[in-house]
Amino acid sequence: MSAHSSGLRRLHWLAGGFLLTFSSAFGQTFFIAVFANDLKAEFDLSDGGFGAFYMVATLASAATLMSIGRVADRSHLRWVAVLTLGGLALVSAAMAATASAWMLIPVLFGLRLFGQGLLGHISMTAMARWFVAGRGRAISIAAMGFPASQAVIPIVAVALTGAYGWRTTWLLGAAALLGVAAPLTIYLFRREPGGFEAASEDQASPRAAPARRQWTRAEVLRDPIFYALMPGVLASPFVVTGIFFHQVSIVHAKGWDLAWFVGWYAAHALATIGATFATGWAVDRFGSSRILPGFLAPLIIGIGVLALFDSPYAAPVFMVLSGLSLGSANTVLGAMWAELYGTRHLGSIRAVASAGGVFASALAPGLMGVLLDYGVSVTSQLLMLAGYTLASACMLVVVAPRLRRER
Repeated sequence: MSAHSSGLRRLHWLAGGFLLTFSSAFGQTFFIAVFANDLKAEFDLSDGGFGAFYMVATLASAATLMSIGRVADRSHLRWVAVLTLGGLALVSAAMAATASAWMLIPVLFGLRLFGQGLLGHISMTAMARWFVAGRGRAISIAAMGFPASQAVIPIVAVALTGAYGWRTTWLLGAAALLGVAAPLTIYLFRREPGGFEAASEDQASPRAAPARRQWTRAEVLRDPIFYALMPGVLASPFVVTGIFFHQVSIVHAKGWDLAWFVGWYAAHALATIGATFATGWAVDRFGSSRILPGFLAPLIIGIGVLALFDSPYAAPVFMVLSGLSLGSANTVLGAMWAELYGTRHLGSIRAVASAGGVFASALAPGLMGVLLDYGVSVTSQLLMLAGYTLASACMLVVVAPRLRRER
């Protein structure tokens, strides 16, 4: 195969990985939250009722993802991706046709499973498996779909809802998934590497080398290092989802205007993008284990500022710093599993971590909501979140040197 042909094939893979993470928006909290008021008004739900539905559906999707996440280990990954896009389109259309409050639970379950869960999982697994020397950069490019969709999709959704209504907006989303995303995925992933190993023809740098043996999921689940890593792995989805889901309560407690807080989402997305690219380069240069101890530091500072300062400028500080940690997390964690445990069973292994992230994103809104109902202040909760994140980061500092030893 010529160098030009090989390079073009890899560009197609990167574009496909980006497309899958971008398409995951239809199952992400930031998109579903756009329709929260419409859904609550349509089905006469309280804040607590809608939050409970959302938590149950997300927890169920996490359990399911852990069981079926191994599909990302299949060799014909394009068809797995297309079926996932088709499933997301189907439940998006079902959202448009929802006639009762109880129908929301299976619909939200499908949106969270196919959107938040499987599409990102498939994309990150493919990039980690198909690239070696440029694994960090490949994961960072594919992960760009997350902030890109967050910056674009909600704005489009609000405009379409205002013009055509929320049900039609969901139908248009389903049409885009079937008519645009699915055919493009078939085209971009049409030449997958053979077998289960990464297809890079370059040699990885010694510091970012793949694992020396191929772990099974059962072996990983008996590895104490895996459990030492998980609090840090789960910190970002738990903390950021909880804060964004309860942004109205936080803004009210601070005396800010909601438009001011939401208006800084663009800065959050830009910070995520910048950190994603920078971390991708650093992972390829130094290896994920050397980056791991510090990626939560900006988030800790950001939560602290949000908790302790009532100035409106605490909002952009938090948005930028949390974006830096999220962007770093997408890349460093995506590469870490492949470096530690190999690529042969990567989909099955990542499914456990991905399910944990989905579980954390479900738990935070419900837990924070209960604490608010019991009178625990926003400031107290933010300080607790900062403390949890700090403890998780300290654990990563302790564990990281062991990751650099022979696995």
